[in-house]
Amino acid sequence: MENIDLSKFEEEERPIDIKYYITKYSRYWPLYLTCIAIGLVAVFLFHRYTVEQYQVKGSIMIKRSLSPEVRILDRSQIFSGNNNLENDILLFTSKNLAEEALKKLHFDVSYYAATHIKEIEMYENSPIRIEVDWEFPQNLQGMVHLSILSEDTYMLSREETSFMDYLSAKASVGEEDILGKIFRFGETVHTSKFKFKAHLVNPNRVGDMVGFKIHHPSTLVDNYAKSVTVRPQNNYGSVLEVSMVSTVVEKGRDYVNALMDSFLEYDLKEKNRISENTLAFIDDQLFLVEDSLKSVERRMQNFKVSNKLLDVNKEFGGLLTRIESLEETIQGFEFELAYYRSLEQYLSDKGNDYSEVVAPSLVGVSDLLLNGLVQNLVQLSLERRKLLSVVKPNHPDVAQLDQQIDRLRENVFENIQNLVQNTENRKREIYEKLRSYDHQFANLPEAESNYTHIFREFKLRENLYTYLLEKRAEAGIAKASNVPDNAILDYAKKGNLIYPKKPQNYGMAVGLGFMVPLAFLLMYHYLNNRIVDQVQLKSFLKIPLLSTVGFSTKDTNLIVAEHPRSLVSESFRSLRSALFYIASEKKCKTILVTSSVSGEGKTFVALNLASAMALSGKKTCLIGMDLRKPKVSQYMGVSNKNGLSSLLVGTASPEEVVQATKYENLYIVPSGPVPPNPAELLLKDRLKDFLNGLKEQFDVVVLDTPPVGLVSETMDLLRFSDVNLYIVRQNYTHKKHLLMINDLYSSNHVSDFYAVFNGFKGGGDIYDYGGYTYGYGYNYSYMKKNKYTGNYYEEEGELQSSFIQKWISKLNK
Repeated sequence: MENIDLSKFEEEERPIDIKYYITKYSRYWPLYLTCIAIGLVAVFLFHRYTVEQYQVKGSIMIKRSLSPEVRILDRSQIFSGNNNLENDILLFTSKNLAEEALKKLHFDVSYYAATHIKEIEMYENSPIRIEVDWEFPQNLQGMVHLSILSEDTYMLSREETSFMDYLSAKASVGEEDILGKIFRFGETVHTSKFKFKAHLVNPNRVGDMVGFKIHHPSTLVDNYAKSVTVRPQNNYGSVLEVSMVSTVVEKGRDYVNALMDSFLEYDLKEKNRISENTLAFIDDQLFLVEDSLKSVERRMQNFKVSNKLLDVNKEFGGLLTRIESLEETIQGFEFELAYYRSLEQYLSDKGNDYSEVVAPSLVGVSDLLLNGLVQNLVQLSLERRKLLSVVKPNHPDVAQLDQQIDRLRENVFENIQNLVQNTENRKREIYEKLRSYDHQFANLPEAESNYTHIFREFKLRENLYTYLLEKRAEAGIAKASNVPDNAILDYAKKGNLIYPKKPQNYGMAVGLGFMVPLAFLLMYHYLNNRIVDQVQLKSFLKIPLLSTVGFSTKDTNLIVAEHPRSLVSESFRSLRSALFYIASEKKCKTILVTSSVSGEGKTFVALNLASAMALSGKKTCLIGMDLRKPKVSQYMGVSNKNGLSSLLVGTASPEEVVQATKYENLYIVPSGPVPPNPAELLLKDRLKDFLNGLKEQFDVVVLDTPPVGLVSETMDLLRFSDVNLYIVRQNYTHKKHLLMINDLYSSNHVSDFYAVFNGFKGGGDIYDYGGYTYGYGYNYSYMKKNKYTGNYYEEEGELQSSFIQKWISKLNK
């Protein structure tokens, strides 16, 4: 029969067998399950002892306030929103606004439940309330525990659980005066370092212990100013989202709401500043006008009494009325001019702060353009003032506002100059008419003329006084009707849990519980330099894999002869069947068995392969050709006194070295005494003659040779063999050991080489890649714990493994 070249099967490219990798790593499921369980328990304990954090949110709308006049006169504001949201965001995070918000809340003392699991703040549920006297310096450090003894008494203490707690407990001088003592609720606790009162809010909590901490207001302001996050809800709107992270939802909710309320109060306070400045200006003018009005009124009364004048209007007719009207108009012009000049002087002297400018409409100046310009100038000044409360004067936003204020102020100056000129012209025209009436009035009698002058002055003062009273009333009404420009859209109500993220953490525990052991196994298999299974062997070895030999747990090396129904014996029968098809034309088949290094089981394979051949009826001779470390005679229990080395040196004949064994058809040639020159002995022609003689007598000759990777004589012995078996042992043979045989095979220095995978262990369900090896001898591939499925080839009387042994075997594959 023609020899079949099995190497061609190795040249076919095999696709990646996903099923192999799934089966390979799924057998470690107890490890995955254990790691996942550990991860879930760890996450549960982490959640159990971690203080939860919640995010509370509120929203506020920032309304537009600048009028269209500014957007026309200030070209930079035409196409952009006139609200500077960044300034409002900075104001929200300023310490001044945080201080105003904290004044509405009782955050200077925190209350905690007595628990050893985690720190739980009670806030509204606290049965006590601590009233701190901040006019007195407070130096009560750390947490103090208050035990409610009765509805009237309590006791203070420290819970010292660690060395650091002990140090903090002893840090405050004066605490020894209050710790361990009994106090009454409502009583002032006063030492040189602190002063406070404790009040019982819930009498039903008698017997409870509550911890409390006192926080200095300045520290609170710093912490809460940093804790707030403000951002626009979208890119095109003017709604700001105010949020903060808190361990107590109610506490964070109250602070966010108080902060938004304080923001509106700040806005309203800045708006009221204009009305207050107007009222102050009018009150100053009223004081002056009232004083002069009283003086003129006394003069007129005295004149009427001394000159016995009764009905002045009847006596002088309508001339006086016309004169009074013209003088009143002139007085109004004077008032407007005085306002224009004072406004011009104020704008020249104040620099960039015009928040206290009195609006023209509030004092009776009805010019719409000037009103719009001044109002927007004041608005920009208030915006600048608000910005300076949170940033420095050299901030870019402040510089931008300064540029807008400068441009607007120039427009105001120009408008004032035009108004002053127009008012002066109108005033001159009125003076011309008044002079003509004065000329007519000069023709009246002297008494009437003098009275008329006094009466005219009185009416002028009276009208001006009445006018100022009206304006003051209007300014008061405007102040009372002021409302904030901004509005709160949504108050903070509930919080969202952001830490710890429980579903995500549990999912991560499951993922890491699976991925960590898988990554460890992948790394272990990647870094492992030893051959672990058939698939890996085929990927590294270029010669064909002929068969797989199972791992033997027996105490003897003669598995086939002494335990013919075992798994290992059946694997040697499989190897025997495969070898029958190789070199089948040979009358006597010579099989050489070698390996890379010592310990891979070449002698074990040679011995049991020879036994399997003998059991099949083939007359078989096993030759121990490893002259350096002879083991065949030891395994077979025969004498090693005469052997192959004796034959080669000429001290024994072939008949003397070939020894029969107790097994039928099985003969053995021991290695003999260890010679000093084994490599040279094996090169002698006497060995060739000896082997030729054996081929005439036996059907199969098995050569147990030294490792091909360690000694040189094995390469010389290849000329005598028909089939060469290269032994690779699972979890023993290094991958680098296969390089030499691959190089020899690729360079055609060796031929008829086939691999045998020895010592294969099937821990758990192992699926062998390939099912059977290239059609030559079945490779029993589906194995469970070194037994074939269904117990068909189990040894009689062999006990089943216990449940614990099965579990251990799965974890220690």
